This record gives sequence, structure tokens and C-alpha cells, in this order.
Amino acid sequence: MLIKLLKDSILPLLFITLIVSILFSLTIGRYPIRIGEVFQILITTSPNEIISYGDTPWIIVEIVRLPRILLVVLCGMGLALAGAAMQGVFRNPLVGPEVVGVSSGASFGGVLAIIYGSSAITTVFFAFSFGTLALILAFLMAKMAKKSGILGLVLSGVIISAFFSALMGISQYVADPQSQLPSIIYWLMGSFASATYEKVAIVSIVTLFAGGLLLSLRWRINLLSLGETDASSLGINVNFLRWCIVALVSLLVATQVSVSGGVGWVGLVIPHFARMLVGVDHRTLLPTSALIGGIYLLLMDNLSRTLMPQEIPIGLLTALLGTPIFAIVFWKMQNKGWSNE
Repeated sequence: MLIKLLKDSILPLLFITLIVSILFSLTIGRYPIRIGEVFQILITTSPNEIISYGDTPWIIVEIVRLPRILLVVLCGMGLALAGAAMQGVFRNPLVGPEVVGVSSGASFGGVLAIIYGSSAITTVFFAFSFGTLALILAFLMAKMAKKSGILGLVLSGVIISAFFSALMGISQYVADPQSQLPSIIYWLMGSFASATYEKVAIVSIVTLFAGGLLLSLRWRINLLSLGETDASSLGINVNFLRWCIVALVSLLVATQVSVSGGVGWVGLVIPHFARMLVGVDHRTLLPTSALIGGIYLLLMDNLSRTLMPQEIPIGLLTALLGTPIFAIVFWKMQNKGWSNE
């Protein structure tokens, strides 16, 4: 009874933690602002009220920090949700957008958009197209190689990731070294420094659409995690449902890549922590993963902009923390398997 009560309270507690984390993040930085002043700024709608506490705090909170924090939370939620859905579809917690090539393909699409000076919408389209292409190629390669299970998909994903990494290298080689190359290199390392309300709007629409559909399919993902035979016997069109989920995952990942560059390992490691809290039932696993993902990426972004005088690319921090966690999960999987996660 107590365990069930604790599990039922996980989502409200995580939501409260996320709100508190957002408010705390608005107060920290090179220009600290008191929490009371942050509240006053957030609820102020009249320009006359802004004068009472000066323009600088208002600019920092409303123009600099708030869009960045909202963008970070949305991207973290989308990445974690996408990772949890993919792991359910492929029935293994070692699967993620980074492993099967989606992130590399989306990054290459974003690099092309930067080279051609595309708008934010076009960048999302390029990233989505190449991210989806990378996943399709990895899946087809695994089928052609007749490798069953996760091993074939992971090996194919490694090959596809290497291919798109080579294309990114060529793109950097031909890019203008003065105006384009620095932007490409910094963007590939991941950063939310260029956050704007326009980007927040784009990510919000995609996250609500794709994330909402994934949440509505969460009980079907439970059926897919039972295996193709069992899911088909229950009347599920396995192939159609799988590719629908894959398309939604690609859209979430591609949108994140298009606005902040390469931020890896979130969708791979966060669902593992969510399973430790609520188990493998995707009806609770997906929303739990989303909330933890938002909190986690917000923490990483706070570290990236406060640890050193010069901002650290957030992709470096998530990779630095994500790789050892992935190694631990991989080691555990060798001994216990998916069913015990």
C-alpha cells in the first residue's frame, strides 16, 4: 500500500520539483537576482511597473533567462520522452536516438541549414528529414543483414552515425571558415545560448503535438514491449504503430537538434532512472521520463552557464555524465536483461 502511494505521488512531486527548478534557475547566473524580484518581474505586465525595479533585472529575466529556461525544459522533456518510447518499441533500454543514428542524421541536416542560412522552420525540416532518413537506413540495414534483435540495429546505427559524421566533416571542410565554421562547431557541441521566444514557440508546438501523441499511445507501447507476436494477437498493427512512433520520436529529436545543436545521452539514460522510480509500465513511465528529463537538462544548463566564466557547451556535460551511466546500464543488462529493469 505504501509503495503504491509513493508511486502515485511521484508525478506531482516531480512536477513541483520542475517548477521550483525553473524559478531557482531564473535567480542564478553572472547577475544574481532575488527570488522575490523574479516573482515581481514574472507577474508584471505594465511597463510602468518595470521602472520600480529597473530595466536590467527585467531584461535578464524576461529576455535572456526565461526563453532559455523554457527551451531547455521543453527539449529535455522531448528527448527523455522520445528515448523512453524508443526503448519500449524496441524492447531494450540500450536504445536511444544517439545509438541508432537519429541524432547524427539530424545534426547533419542542421549543419546544411546553417551553411545555406536557412530560417528556424527550414532548419527543423532539414533536421527532421535527415534524422528520419538515418533511422530508416539503420533499420533497413539491420533487416538486410538479417541480424535479429537489438544488436543488429545498434551495429547498423553505428555505421549510419559514422556515415553522417563523415558528411558533417565534409560540410565543415567546405564551410566558410570566417562566418560559418565557428557557428557549426559551437552548434554541434550543443548550446541554448541563442534561445529566443520564436524557438520556444516552435519547440512548444512540436512537443505538444508529438509528445501528446506519444502519451496517447503509451498503452499500445506496453503491448509492443510484449513482443511482435503477442501484440499482433491482440489486434495491433505492429509495423504501422512502430513507424508512427519512430516518426514522432524523430520529430522530437530533430526539433531539439535544430534549436540547440547536439545534446546527447538524455533520451538514453533518463528513462532508466524513471524505470527505477515507477517501473516499466509506459502509462507512468513516459510522463515520469519527461519530467525527469526537463529537470535534468535544466540542471545541466545551469552548470554550463555558471561553472566557469565562459559558458561550457551543454552537449559536453551531458556526454561526460551520460557515457558512464550508459556503461553501467549496459553492464547491468548483461546480467539481468530487460524484464528486470
